[in-house]
Amino acid sequence: APLGSLISNHVSCQVGIMLGGLLASTGLILSSFATSLEHLYLSLGVLTGLGFALCYSPAIAMVGKYFNKRKALAYGIAMSGSGIGTFILAPVVQLLIEQFSWRGALLILGGFVLNLCVCGALMRPISVKEDCKTAPEFLEQNYVHETEKQDLKRISICSPLIKLWPHECLCYCSWKEYDFLLMPGFMVLAVSILFMAYGCSPLFVYLVPYALSVGVSHHQAAFLMSILGVIDIIGNITFGWLTDRRCLKKHRYFCYLFAVGMDGLCCLFLPVLQSFPLLVPFSFTFGYFDGAYVTLIPVMTADVVGTSLLSSALGVVYFLHAIPYLVSPPVAGWLVDTSGSYTASFLLCGFSMIFSSALLCFARLAKKIKRTHLRSLTDNTALKQHIWTNGAIAYSVTAELDQRDVEVLAVDANCSSNR
Repeated sequence: APLGSLISNHVSCQVGIMLGGLLASTGLILSSFATSLEHLYLSLGVLTGLGFALCYSPAIAMVGKYFNKRKALAYGIAMSGSGIGTFILAPVVQLLIEQFSWRGALLILGGFVLNLCVCGALMRPISVKEDCKTAPEFLEQNYVHETEKQDLKRISICSPLIKLWPHECLCYCSWKEYDFLLMPGFMVLAVSILFMAYGCSPLFVYLVPYALSVGVSHHQAAFLMSILGVIDIIGNITFGWLTDRRCLKKHRYFCYLFAVGMDGLCCLFLPVLQSFPLLVPFSFTFGYFDGAYVTLIPVMTADVVGTSLLSSALGVVYFLHAIPYLVSPPVAGWLVDTSGSYTASFLLCGFSMIFSSALLCFARLAKKIKRTHLRSLTDNTALKQHIWTNGAIAYSVTAELDQRDVEVLAVDANCSSNR
């Protein structure tokens, strides 16, 4: 994901998405000729995974550049595509395997994924005002020649690197793209993303095994995952629409905290839900709020770093989001094997997500307290300045009156002497 953001920033998101589609398609096609598991690791795991990662971040960041008024709804519709595709392609892929074997299915999927190159070619990047806000200060640097300054006046500081800039110029440009890493708000968001992703990922792996362990049939357990997937798509769109309403738009931060916290509570109550009628409401609730907060992740990131740095920031955020997906399922499985039940795994997931929500909540409260303190200091300074100004005016008026009194007394003395 960070590599996709880097390519889209320095070249264009069109090139990033087209390159990702080409790599993903090549990985799937090579996988159809695999003769060993190691071959599949490299082709299907590394190459195809890298291709999809290159496509994802630029495509999501593009939405943020086009939409501002209905940003959350736009993100919800865009991100629901992954859920819709998974829901539709699951039976299609199974049918392809039955008709053409797994090799033929991978070959056909490779040709299908190649359409990402067409999607990338249809992307139309636009520049926003924030993209050029750092250019004036950059033009003051001594190492930028006059001819390059003329180019920089017409394009953004981090536009496609077609022109030959000095090495220092490129280093400065790269640093400006990732200086948000030192922002306290982004640091808190990054830590929160880690705990949130750790909490949500094991549910998708162990919901079906848990349902089977409490006596639910295979058909009903699979139906639970179908419910969760469909409601996840609905949560993407409807929660994005709701948080774009005038009454909630200013409170999207707390809407995100509420969605993550609700998913954490669902995980905490899951060990006591031991029948299919009780697990169905869980799938509805967890699926809806999972889709809800996933929609708001790009919105939250844009609010923290701004639109101009959104592509780079999303690359880092989705990279951090993927790390717990590698760690948490094995840890949850180890807890299941050690304890003999799923209770410890689900409780750990729930508390992790609640901690993620609470961390952002405390960070917002600390920021509000600091802002209130600074405002009170500013008001006191302004009051002292006002008093000092009034005192200076009074002193000036008094001095002027005293001077006039001296002049009047001098005139009276002269008149007395003449008489």
